Amino acid sequence: MIDTQKIKEHMEVCGADGQYVGTVDHLDGGSRIKLTKSDAMSGGKHHLIPVDWIDTVDDKVRLKKSARDAMAQWQAAA
Repeated sequence: MIDTQKIKEHMEVCGADGQYVGTVDHLDGGSRIKLTKSDAMSGGKHHLIPVDWIDTVDDKVRLKKSARDAMAQWQAAA
């Protein structure tokens, strides 16, 4: 189980392949990370990824999925 208290605003999120996914805006309800909408790949929208996708948290949030898979499966925030 990932310690979500280690996840901080403005942390970089990267895929298992080391590729950039986005930047943490904040935790959304403790079970999802909301990514900033200012990232170039966001299309000007917030996106949500479940904390279940997280492999580790150190200086970055590192996912179990590749960046491509994460971006293909993330949810646009309402």
